[in-house]
Amino acid sequence: MKKLFLLSLLLLTGCAQQTLRGTGDLGVVVERADGRLAIVDNSRRAILGSVEGLGDLSHASAVFARDGRYAYVFGRDGGITKVDLLARRIDRRVIQAGNSIGGAISQDGRIVVAQNYEPGGIKAFDAETLELLADIPSSYGNEGRRSKVVGLADLPGNKFAFALFDAGEIWIADLSDVRQPKLTKFRNIGNQPYDGLVTPDGRYYLAGLFGEDGVALLDLWRPELGVKRILAAYGRGEEKLPVFKMPHLRGWAVAGRRAYLPAVGRHEVLVVDTETWQEVARIPVKGQPVFVIARPDARQIWVNFAFPDNGWVQVIDTLDNKLLETLAPGKAVLHLEFTPKGEQVWISARDDNRVLIYDTQTLKPLAELPAASPSGIFFSSRAARIGF
Repeated sequence: MKKLFLLSLLLLTGCAQQTLRGTGDLGVVVERADGRLAIVDNSRRAILGSVEGLGDLSHASAVFARDGRYAYVFGRDGGITKVDLLARRIDRRVIQAGNSIGGAISQDGRIVVAQNYEPGGIKAFDAETLELLADIPSSYGNEGRRSKVVGLADLPGNKFAFALFDAGEIWIADLSDVRQPKLTKFRNIGNQPYDGLVTPDGRYYLAGLFGEDGVALLDLWRPELGVKRILAAYGRGEEKLPVFKMPHLRGWAVAGRRAYLPAVGRHEVLVVDTETWQEVARIPVKGQPVFVIARPDARQIWVNFAFPDNGWVQVIDTLDNKLLETLAPGKAVLHLEFTPKGEQVWISARDDNRVLIYDTQTLKPLAELPAASPSGIFFSSRAARIGF
């Protein structure tokens, strides 16, 4: 009886010593050169630890489990790594393709999907075990060739949208019954769609075109209307300027009924009315914009740039579409991420090996954290957002 009492006392003491915490203010910073993640706390502005062994993170992205505990990291080597943010360790890891550039998680959080260049297609996995549930090859044409898949985005109803770069198509995969996927294909949407996004309300899917000017727009509430071409001048533009880095469409910012998007090869941010999908303004900026990110309240837009202007960040006030400030956070700014309510923005400066944290009201730096060649910054609050 005495031994049982002592054992119970030890267990209770151990539980009392453990620190219980939530995950809503956790996130990851990709340390691309070392195949490592830094686990960060955006309330304390601190690095909590690191996780090694994630493979090739040269084009890495992450999505989060519904409860915010796990990050699913997609590496260029085809790896999907499930990382436990609380235990700060790899929970599971699979190599599922030869060349992969991102992924998404379903509305209900049960399915993780990877998009692949090689072999072309998407694969769906059980979010708990990373068991393969569905393999959907991106075959097109009479010869059954496979296209690179780009622009994967989660949609309401456990559906996913993606584009076929080589085929010039947009596909919708309904994975509500993941063992029997249903595909809807939209063909001849434009030449070489290179990326895609879904608007924050889940209504529109847009695919940018690399091979020609313009954007393909699909109304997901009325898919029977087919794909519409918008922004005929968007892309290389009327004057063929050198493009130092193609901006990702995930770099578009949707703020109210306006979309702010990086002009390709031009020193401008374009403003588009999302009711008419017509361009309504252009904002001159310091360089070729790459990411154009809206603060959560949509009052500010933060912009970073391609080389040789990639040491600068500019802030735009959306009330009058005027520049508020030009900042110099560090060398080779690659990514920006807002805290859930937007009081801070975290900025990766790859060539300075640090992450800078700014107050978005004062536009002053608050802190900096060391990181080895940091690139993507992803917070667990993305778990509650469509398309993230």
